[in-house]
Order: sequence, then structure tokens, then C-alpha cells
Amino acid sequence: MGFSVRALDTDSWAAFAELVEANNGVWGGCWCMGFHVKLGKGRTAQQNREEKEARVQTGDTHAALVFEAEKCLGWCQFGSPDELPEVKSRRLYEKGLTTLPDWRITCFFTGKGFRGRGVADAALGGALAQIAQYGGGVVEGYPEETDDRKVSGSFLHTGPMSAFENHGFTRTRPISPHRWVVTRTV
Repeated sequence: MGFSVRALDTDSWAAFAELVEANNGVWGGCWCMGFHVKLGKGRTAQQNREEKEARVQTGDTHAALVFEAEKCLGWCQFGSPDELPEVKSRRLYEKGLTTLPDWRITCFFTGKGFRGRGVADAALGGALAQIAQYGGGVVEGYPEETDDRKVSGSFLHTGPMSAFENHGFTRTRPISPHRWVVTRTV
């Protein structure tokens, strides 16, 4: 594979930004801000970029970036519920909620031309290693169950179930027809 994983920080920001820019701002300009704040009308890609960079500068965002040599191929974003308060399927998520996790794994992205090479799996492993360095705890993810059905990549931004299960997560409860809350303690 030849991948290395690095934290998203001021040293890796340029490589992260290059990948995002090469992929239309990710999902049309999200810049991986969709779990930090509610995205909607009036927010621009430039605003998302500036806010993401500001969070990197202050250490208020976390991601495991996957590199091949010096090229960033993709990432897995993680953080505390305070850092990443937005979740998909909120009503069903909150209905089954008993306690908040210590950490959330909210989204994945792999750049065009790099998909199907294990980038998401490497990113998830890197995120778990970084979480362990921060002291660990209960980690929650929200992957999509593909059930051997063909699923558009846009539905897999929270990760495929198989990647989470390969890293020791267990299904806790469904929050949509094909999305689950999965947990693991690190």
C-alpha cells in the first residue's frame, strides 16, 4: 500500500487544501465542515474553507489524513461531540441516545482517482490511533450498510459498515434504513 497517516494540522493543511480544491471543495464546497456547523443557504465554499483553516490553526478540528509520499489521498474526520455536534438522522439518533460518546467519527473522503485502494480503511485506523493518543474512550461512527447493494459514493461519506466492523466496531442501533450507530472503546 505505501500509505502513511498524519494528523490534520498546520503542517498538513496545504496538502489537505490541495486535495479539497482538486475535488470541488468536497461535496460542492463543504470543506469537511458539515458536522461542525449546520450547512445551508447563505454559507459559501469560501466561508467553509476559511472556517476550516481557522479551526486547524486553533486545533479545533481533527482528521487522520492518508498520504502516499507527500500527496494527500483522503481522510477520516473525528472529534468530540462538542467539536462535531451535527449528526445525520438526528431525531432517530437522539431517540436511542443514552449517553454521548467521547469521540465521533463523522466523515470520510477519498479523492478522485484514489478510490478502491484502501484509503478509507487506512484513515479509520489512523483516526483510532490518534484517538488513543488523546486518551481514548468510547468512539461512535455512523456508517452506511451496503448489504451487497450498489451504493453511490455520496451515501458513503460517513463510511461503509465493513470498514468499521474490520476495526472492531459493533452495531448499536439503526438510525435510518441503512445507517447505524456503531461503537468501540479505544
